[in-house]
Amino acid sequence: MSSTELAQDPLPARFMRKARRLIGPTGLFLKGFVKHPVMVGAVVPSSARTIRRVLSRVDWDNCQVFVEYGPGVGTFCRPVLDRLRRDGKLIVIDTNPDFIAYLKRTIVDHRFSAVHGSAADVEAIVAAHGFEHADYVLSGLPFTTLPPGVGPAIMAATRRVLRPGGAFLVYQYTARARALMSRYFPRIDKGFEPINIPPCVISWGYKD
Repeated sequence: MSSTELAQDPLPARFMRKARRLIGPTGLFLKGFVKHPVMVGAVVPSSARTIRRVLSRVDWDNCQVFVEYGPGVGTFCRPVLDRLRRDGKLIVIDTNPDFIAYLKRTIVDHRFSAVHGSAADVEAIVAAHGFEHADYVLSGLPFTTLPPGVGPAIMAATRRVLRPGGAFLVYQYTARARALMSRYFPRIDKGFEPINIPPCVISWGYKD
C-alpha cells in the first residue's frame, strides 16, 4: 500500500494501524474489541494472576486435549503450552479471523492448532483433529451478551465434548453466566480474581 493510499484511508483505520504498530498484540486485541465487543467482552487481556488462578485446577499430567474458546491474541495460549504434555494438543477456536491469523503467525508449536469457527461446533472440530473428547475447555466468551441461543448451544456442546471428569473453565466479569452454566454443569467451583481489569469471576464446571 502506497503512502498516498494510506493517507486516503479513513482516520479510524489509520489510528488502528498506528496503534497496532505501537502496542503490538494489545493493539490487535483493542481492534478486536472495537469491531466485535459482543464476542470479545473485554478491553484488555487477562492479568497473569487471572491466568494462574484459572489454570490452577487443571490436572496437567492427565490432560491431552485442551480447548480454548475466544483465544484473542493468545494470552492463555502460551501459559497453557508451557504446562501441557509433550504429546498434548491445544485447539483454540475464534470467530475473529484477525486473531486466528495472528496466532498462526506467532505461535510455532506442533501441539497448537488455531481454528476459525464457532465454539458451538467444538465436537466436530475436536473430531477433525483426531480426538473423541477434550479433557478441559477454557472460555472467556461473554455468555450474557451473546446472540439468543448461542450461549446454550455452546454450553451443551461443551458438556458433550468433555470426557467424564473433565472441566469447563470459565472466566467472566459478572457472575450472571453461572445460572446458564449450572444447567449443564451441576457441580461448579467458584473463584474470584480482583487483580484484573475488570475484576474477574471464575467458574470451574465439572462433568461428572
